[in-house]
Formats: sequence, structure tokens, C-alpha cells
Amino acid sequence: MLAAHADRERAVDVLRAGFAEGRMPQGEYEKRVERAYQARTVGELQVLVADLPQGPVPQQQLMQTMAPVPRTFLPAPPLPVPTNGKAIGALVCGVSTFFSAGLTGIPAVILGHMARGEIKRTGEQGDGMAVAGLVLGWLTVAFWVFFLTVVIAAAGSGGA
Repeated sequence: MLAAHADRERAVDVLRAGFAEGRMPQGEYEKRVERAYQARTVGELQVLVADLPQGPVPQQQLMQTMAPVPRTFLPAPPLPVPTNGKAIGALVCGVSTFFSAGLTGIPAVILGHMARGEIKRTGEQGDGMAVAGLVLGWLTVAFWVFFLTVVIAAAGSGGA
């Protein structure tokens, strides 16, 4: 069905209300208004305002007349939150303490603390990996401190 001037004005009013409510940025609002004045059919106008509230409309009628919203007007999907690289490094160093006789325990602790600080500041993912690296690193450090203390005590008491 061809759109009348009143149909175009009604669509622009809906767009204006949506823009005033903060439902779209100014550039998108201007683009939609321009397309509304160029629209030839009622269907083209409905596509422009389909994602905006238009007052009380019976749900059945809305579903019958509403065309799918083009991807151009849909919000961009959220970007995935990256995982902190130092957290990954802390976990790798923490796990590798079993294979390196504990040599990677101290780097695991250092990287874990640095990663947790960055994660709090930037909001990245990987806090669990950083904590796991810290735990494994500190356990390894504690084991070596205990082991060396026992060896030094045994050497000190055995030599007297």
C-alpha cells in the first residue's frame, strides 16, 4: 500500500520520540528520517520504526503488520572480552612447576599478581587463571622454602 504524507509524518514522529528517549544515536536518527521521507510504501515506513515503541498497539495486529528489522538498524553485537595474557602466563607457569622442579613458581607468582591488577583495572577476563597460577606458584615456593629449611637444619645438626 502506498504511503500518504500523514503516514510519513507519523513515522517521523515515532522516530523523533525514539531519538528523544535516547534509543538511537543522532546519525541513525537522521538516516532514518531521510529514509522515511523517501519511503513510497507503508511497509517501508514500518521497517524504519519497527524497533521503537509506538504507543498501545494490540499484540496480534503488531505481529501481523511488522516486517523483520534490517540488520542495519539492530545494535552491534557486543565484542568478546579478551583474556588477560599475563593470567594465561601465570597459569602456564604454575602448571609447569610440576615439570620444571619448581623453577617456574616465582614467575607464576609475579605474573599472577600483575594479571590480577590489570584485570581489576581493565575488566578483562582471566581472574581464575591468575588465581590458579598464584596458588600453584606460592605452593611451590612454600615447598622449596620448607625443603631448604629442613636440608639446612639437617646439615647444621649433623655436622656438630
